[in-house]
Amino acid sequence: MSARAARGGPARGRAKPRPRGNARSVSTRRPKKQGLLEAFGISSAWTRRLGNWALAGMTAAVIVAAILAFRLPQLAGIALGEGVGGAGFTLRRVEITGAQRVSRLAIYNVAFDQDSMAMPLVDLAATRARLMRFGWIREARVSRRLPDTLVIDIVERQPVAIWQNNQQLSLIDGEGVVLEPVRIDHMPNLPLVIGPDANRHIGGLGALLQAAPRLRPQIAGATWVGQRRWDIRFQSGELLTLPEGQEEAQRAISRFALMDQQDPLLGRGFARIDMRDPRRTYVRISREPGAIVPATTAPDPGPPPQDLARTI
Repeated sequence: MSARAARGGPARGRAKPRPRGNARSVSTRRPKKQGLLEAFGISSAWTRRLGNWALAGMTAAVIVAAILAFRLPQLAGIALGEGVGGAGFTLRRVEITGAQRVSRLAIYNVAFDQDSMAMPLVDLAATRARLMRFGWIREARVSRRLPDTLVIDIVERQPVAIWQNNQQLSLIDGEGVVLEPVRIDHMPNLPLVIGPDANRHIGGLGALLQAAPRLRPQIAGATWVGQRRWDIRFQSGELLTLPEGQEEAQRAISRFALMDQQDPLLGRGFARIDMRDPRRTYVRISREPGAIVPATTAPDPGPPPQDLARTI
């Protein structure tokens, strides 16, 4: 009997050696990487859920963008408006109030110039914008009155003067807006303002004349001189020269009105009354044949200023 059989049984393979001491087995698998959200303590289930929500949001955004790109809401609104118009709500009448100088035919043409006559589709804002292009119209209100009427309320501008510039005459309102040309043989009874950009300063002239309301009915016109001051022409022929600056001119015309009230200066034969010097008043008499030196208690004119000699 062999020695292997004597140790009790058939021969077996060599047994694997057991690890000794504190030796541990080492796994060769790579650890699973954590996502960014998982690194902050958010579980993988919530991560997947958030991803699904993000995908759903992006899909909804794409759908909305496609709808807007193809103008589906507008097309649906137009179809609905046309359907309402087909039921009898169609623009047939225009009611105009407040129009005295503006051509009513022109207003009708603007009102009926619509892409669609269906009342829900009448563009009120665009209609008002076209009406505001008329010089005479200061304000316009446009509204619907169902079933078939467009109501237009007009507020017109009021002319306050005639502006003469480059030998052309135009009506202007208190804001200097040009209303319409004026023929010289059909000039209304309004003051005449003369000079480049005089219309833009008509508001200042109005405030200036408020300082001397008694003189207003006697004023024939005014000239805007050198883009800086006014010369006032009276119906009796006198020319009142005012200084530069709104406050200085108001003080000067107020002083002139007081002088004229105490001892009338208008209609006495003066040609020019210069009040640019706040301390003294300088006058020039008319040089027309037969003119006389007016008797007046106005202040002694004294020596004329240097700039007066250049302007007279």
